[in-house]
Amino acid sequence: MRVGIETSQHRVEWPELVERVRFAEEAGFDGAWVFDHFKPLYGQGPGPCLEAWTLLAGLAATTTRIRLATLVTGVTYRHPSLLAAQVVTLDHISSGRLDLGLGAAWFADEHRQLGFPFPPARERVERLEEAVEVVRLLLTGDGVSFEGRHYQLRNATYRPRPVQRPHPPLWIGGSGERRMLPLIGRVADAWHSFAPPDVLSRKWAIVAASAEAAGRDPAAIVRSTNLSLSEPWDEVRRRADDCRAAGVSSLVCSWPTEGRARVEEFAERVLPELVEA
Repeated sequence: MRVGIETSQHRVEWPELVERVRFAEEAGFDGAWVFDHFKPLYGQGPGPCLEAWTLLAGLAATTTRIRLATLVTGVTYRHPSLLAAQVVTLDHISSGRLDLGLGAAWFADEHRQLGFPFPPARERVERLEEAVEVVRLLLTGDGVSFEGRHYQLRNATYRPRPVQRPHPPLWIGGSGERRMLPLIGRVADAWHSFAPPDVLSRKWAIVAASAEAAGRDPAAIVRSTNLSLSEPWDEVRRRADDCRAAGVSSLVCSWPTEGRARVEEFAERVLPELVEA
C-alpha cells in the first residue's frame, strides 16, 4: 500500500508547509499532496493560501525522495499548454517525483470571486478530457496539432521532455458516474475518490468497463482514496483494510486537526503496517 499525506495549504504559511513535507519524507510517507485553490476552504475571513504549482516547486527544491502532487488541479484555472509547461518544469526540479493530479473543478464561488469562467459540469468534463490530450501531446511530441472544441494547438513544440517517460503519472479525481468515471477509465493512470469502500467498489465497475471498452487493462489503473487520522487507531486500521479489500492501493492521509503529534503517532504505530501489507 502506498501512503501519502495531504498538506493542504488552508491558512498555513510556507515555513509550516515545508516543515510538514520534510517530516513526511523522513517518516516514510510515499507522497505529499497540496490542493489547488486560491482561498481557504474553511475558517472565517481571509487567510493565507499559497498557489499550488509555485508551492510544489519550492517543496521539490527542499526535498529529495517524496513524491509531490496536487489533489487535484482544476482544469478551469490554467490553459493546458501553460499547465504542460508547469508539469515539465516541476518534473525536472523534482528529478522525476511529480504526479499530475487533474479534475473538472467544483468551487463555483472561488471562480466568481476571482473571475475564472465556471461553465456547466458537462463542459468542464469536456475541457478536462481535451486538456489531458493537449498536455500529453505537448509532453511527448514535436510539431503537434490539436483541434478540440475548447482548445487548439498549431504545430506546437515544448521542450524539454519530462524526466518521467512518457510523462508523469496522470491522476484524476472524480466520482460522477455519467461522465467522470467513464473518462477516468479511458485516460487516467490513477483514480482518486473520497467515497467509502463499498461505494468505491460499485463505482470502480464503471471505471473498469470504460477502460476495457477503450482497450486498456483496468488493473493498470491505481485506485486511491483518503484516510482520516482523527479516528481511534483501530478504526483507522479497519478503514485501511476495507479500502485494500475494495482494490485500493493508495491512501492519502488528511493532515489532522490534532496536528503534527497525531501524524507522528500514526507514522510510528500504523504506517509501517500499511506499507508492508
